[in-house]
Amino acid sequence: MIEDRDRLASSEARGLALECLETGIEAGHPRTVVREAVALEGDTLRVGDVAYDRREYEEIVVLGGGNAGAHVAVALEGILGDRIDRGVVVTDDPVETDHVTVREGDHPVPSERGVDAARELLETADAVDEDTLVLAVITGGGSALMPAPASGVSLADLQSTTDGLLASGADIHEINAVRKHLSALKGGQLARRLAPGTVASVILSDVVGNDLSVIASGPVAPDESTFEDALVVLERYGIDAPDAVVDRLERGTAGEIAETPSPGDPAFDTVSNHVVADGMTVLEAARETAAGRGYETLVLSSRVRGEAREAATTHVAVAEEALATGTPISPPAVILSGGETTVTVRGDGAGGPNQEFATSAALALENEGSENNGTGDTNRGKPENGGEITVAAVDTDGIDGTTDAAGALVDGTTVADPDDARVALAENDVYPYLASRDALLLTGPTGTNLNDLRVLVVR
Repeated sequence: MIEDRDRLASSEARGLALECLETGIEAGHPRTVVREAVALEGDTLRVGDVAYDRREYEEIVVLGGGNAGAHVAVALEGILGDRIDRGVVVTDDPVETDHVTVREGDHPVPSERGVDAARELLETADAVDEDTLVLAVITGGGSALMPAPASGVSLADLQSTTDGLLASGADIHEINAVRKHLSALKGGQLARRLAPGTVASVILSDVVGNDLSVIASGPVAPDESTFEDALVVLERYGIDAPDAVVDRLERGTAGEIAETPSPGDPAFDTVSNHVVADGMTVLEAARETAAGRGYETLVLSSRVRGEAREAATTHVAVAEEALATGTPISPPAVILSGGETTVTVRGDGAGGPNQEFATSAALALENEGSENNGTGDTNRGKPENGGEITVAAVDTDGIDGTTDAAGALVDGTTVADPDDARVALAENDVYPYLASRDALLLTGPTGTNLNDLRVLVVR
């Protein structure tokens, strides 16, 4: 999965960190989690804890999208075969399917082909009736991949607004509050178009806390955000949105445009939502891998958020405490966390939250090899194997920020000149810096998207 893995695994700690990443990501792949959550037993289709008698429906349709959308469709085809009559999923990681049409879009900034794909998806949705069972595929990345601009809003308007939000440091809840109110699909509006069909969603969550209204902007989930909330987000972060965007949000706030469907709306009477995998799925698998290698394990949280570089210094501090005092865990240990950190962009470089996390961690570890670390020896210098703490951080979809890297692997030897690392962070240009230090992790699209995964190995 990880390019040049053997070369990167130059120490036991680095090798274990990479193994934890790979097993964690693999555990969250649709081919694994969908088969655990969806089963066909005779004429009964079970999705989560809900049973459907397929004889009650004239057709079964698969609709939705996200980074893992096509892989979920393949997994569903493996269970249902030709009982699936048709479908459309939109993704940036296409794979071959037998009954479901796979259309391509782009992530994290929406594109024209995404608009065309979403249009086909909505046309298919509009043909659904009360005799249809819809398996709604909802995975991370769906917000950008299925843009479906609302009336009066252009793709360029969406792109400009999305760019501004991604660079602002706004969290995913705030970003999606805006995107929902600029879309014809998000914020429960797909459910509204599918009614009165029966909808069973199969969800891979990339959202802290599994808020259904936020995952892919909640196409089939109730939405409690409002046009006014969206306006507040733009104002809070000083987003210079296009006139068409501001005009739509203001008209919605004034009641001139219908709100997205909220809890209790009849559109959800025949909808059931099922989260089949989330960040904890990844963390549990990584923890089992580390424990199997004889390491003590600690999952800090699956809900870490905030500025990536600040989260990194906190994580390193926990590892240092473990090394120095055996609290909260005694080495050899592996400390894990998930969630979704953000980056407030002030420079004009390349990178992503996990790369900034790794760079900040590497800076914190720069002098780690020469510290006491509880051994009583204060003058050892940096060991050739990288010191006592190794840090790996990736986005589980394989795409960190807008780069081709999933994240990075660092230790006490990564930073040669601290000033270079500080400049890279200040300019939000950590990608080339990490590349020069041979620290980038490249996986390509992984087939899933379950938030970030961070691994700290304490020897």
